[in-house]
Amino acid sequence: MKISIFTLFFSIFILMGCAGKGNQNAAKDSFIFDEGMVWNTQFHITYKGAESLKDSIRRILDEVGHNLSVFDSTSLVSRVNRQDSTAVNRDFIRVYEMSKKINKLSDGLFDPTLSPLITAWGFGPGHKATPDTAKVDSLLLITGLDKTRLESDILIKEATAIQFNFSAIAKGFGCDRIAEMFKANNVNDFLIEIGGEIVASGNSPRNDKWNISIDRPVYSDSDAIHESQVVINFSDMGLATSGNYRNFHGSGPERYGHTISPVTGRPLQTDVLSATVLASSSMEADALATSFMAMGSDKARKTAIDLNLPVLLICADSVWSSPQFDKLIMQ
Repeated sequence: MKISIFTLFFSIFILMGCAGKGNQNAAKDSFIFDEGMVWNTQFHITYKGAESLKDSIRRILDEVGHNLSVFDSTSLVSRVNRQDSTAVNRDFIRVYEMSKKINKLSDGLFDPTLSPLITAWGFGPGHKATPDTAKVDSLLLITGLDKTRLESDILIKEATAIQFNFSAIAKGFGCDRIAEMFKANNVNDFLIEIGGEIVASGNSPRNDKWNISIDRPVYSDSDAIHESQVVINFSDMGLATSGNYRNFHGSGPERYGHTISPVTGRPLQTDVLSATVLASSSMEADALATSFMAMGSDKARKTAIDLNLPVLLICADSVWSSPQFDKLIMQ
């Protein structure tokens, strides 16, 4: 799963016609740019409107974080993690239901109840790797989305020790929530990016769809290295990229990433270095990208074709893209 920054460096080409950051007096039909830090990552938002919606953006980011962040001990998901049954709200339910959908589609590879294992391998709250065989085997007993259920607005767990970590879907959901707010305010031209997850709508300031550069996976122990693999042109979709090349522990043959197997409880090693997915929502793209990383290239290619989705897989020895993705590539 994606646990921290997984930045998808993007080129919007909007040097002309943008208003200042959070300009409260933006002229009608001008583009406004907003950026900042949230959930230990960066966000960048460009939208066309008559006035700044900065306060609404911050309110939604705070709401999503307070509902879904495991790094906030007072959040809704943290309360769920401490109890066997908890009343949950609409945000939690939407993310939970999408997680169930992708869990089934991926044969269990996407599972937000892997939180104890994610933490054990040093990627969750605390960030201290302490795994051993006995501990991993015992933690597997308290994982499994099928050990939880919703009854109306009550989330019920078979064991109190079952814990959720929605980091592989929360940033995408945050993008979708802001997009919904924009649409409710008649803002239809925008690009929202949170930690590399994206949702785009309408036209960019060039009066065309949005141009996004997708990184080539390059391992780095320090700063993120941005080398473009391909530039695509798209709109009215969500986009997410997942990989292990910017969120890992160790080095060389001892390196392991943050994608954890729900079967073995250990970091997965597949031939997929990064997976980029476009879907109807950023939340769905976010979860699918993590799933495709875990599947390996053969199953990921078949699933992408079956779902008729734009998908790019960068593997250890090859690059594969679906026909739907090829149509988006800038020539």
